[in-house]
Amino acid sequence: MRPLDCCSSMAARIARIDRLAQPKPDLLKFPDRRSVYWLDELPNFSNCSFYILIRFPSVLTPRLSKLTESKRLDPTFQNNRQSPVWVVSTAALSARPSDRVRYLALPRLPAAGWQPERPLLAALSVAVRTAEASQRICQLAHPKRMKKIPNQKDSKASITAAPPCSTSSRIHLLATPKSNHSQYMLDRPVTCPVSRSTRKAVASERVQVLAQPKPRKALFQGYDPYRVNAAARSANASPRVLELCMPLPRKCKAK
Repeated sequence: MRPLDCCSSMAARIARIDRLAQPKPDLLKFPDRRSVYWLDELPNFSNCSFYILIRFPSVLTPRLSKLTESKRLDPTFQNNRQSPVWVVSTAALSARPSDRVRYLALPRLPAAGWQPERPLLAALSVAVRTAEASQRICQLAHPKRMKKIPNQKDSKASITAAPPCSTSSRIHLLATPKSNHSQYMLDRPVTCPVSRSTRKAVASERVQVLAQPKPRKALFQGYDPYRVNAAARSANASPRVLELCMPLPRKCKAK
């Protein structure tokens, strides 16, 4: 029975492979058209209404024939006026308005205090054109005289023209310049004479030592920051350092 089972299973696998190897059916029933308004070739099927419109343009559908009909007027519309000029009756021609109609036809009057706008160029009366100004009006018409401000050029003239006057002792006291302090020393001149003792002075050994510049060591280029010296490698931590290195008891978790 085992050889028969192997043959049946192999046949089922071959049938499955053949079915999967078949191409998928083309489910697109209509051709792919690039544009609605332009067709390279007309479709072959005759059930399409678009094909009927292109092939037979005289055949209209019921919808198109309904849309081509003119718009109907409203049943309540009355076309009484035949032309824009209509006949006026005799009563309307001989009618006379009442007093109320005449009163309402009058234009509206302006307010009691209303005044028309004054023209830009008002007409001058004869009295204004022939008027003569009085002496007081001519005096007021002159421009106001401004006081002359003294300039630097006129300062000497103003001093010489000032009236003579005498000043008090207080003004003389305030006018005197302020004197320098008794211990005030003036600025030392740039070129001052040097004394003979200063020129013959001899510096001591201590002064000569202090006068020498401080020696400076050259920068060592071969410094290695990662090198640890022998003293640091053989150092032992003190009990206090070991105590400070221990973590806090409240931060230690019990295992």
